Amino acid sequence: MFFGGKKIVAVDIGTSSIKLAEMDGGRKGWELKKFGVVTLNQGWVKDGEILEPQSVAETLKTLVSSVKCKRKNVSTGIFGNGVIVKRISMAPIEENLIAEAIKWEAEQYIPFDISEAAIDYHIIGKENRNPADNLDIILVGAKQEFVFRFIETVESANLKCSILDVSGFALANCFEANYGKPEGLTAILNIGAGVTNLVIVEKGEVIFSRDSMVGGSTYTNELHKAMGVSIPEAESLKISASVGQEVPPEVNSVISSTTEQVVDEIRNAFEFFIATGGGGRVNRIYVTGGSIFIPKLVEEISSAIGVAFEVLNPFQQVTYDEKALTSDYIQQIQSISPVAIGLAMRDMKEV
Repeated sequence: MFFGGKKIVAVDIGTSSIKLAEMDGGRKGWELKKFGVVTLNQGWVKDGEILEPQSVAETLKTLVSSVKCKRKNVSTGIFGNGVIVKRISMAPIEENLIAEAIKWEAEQYIPFDISEAAIDYHIIGKENRNPADNLDIILVGAKQEFVFRFIETVESANLKCSILDVSGFALANCFEANYGKPEGLTAILNIGAGVTNLVIVEKGEVIFSRDSMVGGSTYTNELHKAMGVSIPEAESLKISASVGQEVPPEVNSVISSTTEQVVDEIRNAFEFFIATGGGGRVNRIYVTGGSIFIPKLVEEISSAIGVAFEVLNPFQQVTYDEKALTSDYIQQIQSISPVAIGLAMRDMKEV
């Protein structure tokens, strides 16, 4: 459906919070006009699945009201266990036949019932491709149940779910808007509360996207179990350690051992990329997400992968409305805003 001229609002529904972003784009680039964030109760969203859509919708309504958002057309992103992104190769075929052929190809790669999946695809390097060459395709499969829950949640908040993206792709959009299309392979790692998104891009194309079910809540849960404290107390201890405050020695010990688990998961994602024909070596890792401040986590990931890291700055080129947003606030949201910013860059004309 075509919604020419209508502006969207990005709604990033994560494991522990919802982020909302309004942006305007023009010849001078992108400008952030409004941004808001609200916390979600534990268990409302798990592994990318919205388990309490009505509660999340009510929280989203509150956020929309507090930000004074007037836009109704929403761009949101799915992630986690309910979505699979896979790079595949197909023999040359006429473009009008690809969609039907993809349905047959998808059955080999989608680990859930194909009849219960929503399928989409993107041709890599379409502009420079020789017609005789095989087609390189990014295949996306999502559980329809997950998709319906996102749509239901957004529309229960009196909004319209106009664009459903993949959170990893939105992350890549934000990266490109700020850093362009560097040569070689670049990894972008978004370490959130319950999920870590890994995206690998090459010359502006997403060639790999994978979510690992680890993040800040992994540390909270381990502290909860090891120290016999409540979840809120464990979260408080984790935050204290992350900002350099003094904590009991056992806290640092649990964080250190948990980091080993998290690093192993992320290393496995990189190894999966290599094993599935990714080819080449990643030149640099850009990191973001609310959990990158956990002591030594990013340094341990960089060491395990053998690649230098840099903290992603979503405002390297993207500007913000200085009348509505302060520089202090922008600094506060820098690590949690990239997915929402990437979602806000989607054009309604693409729909």
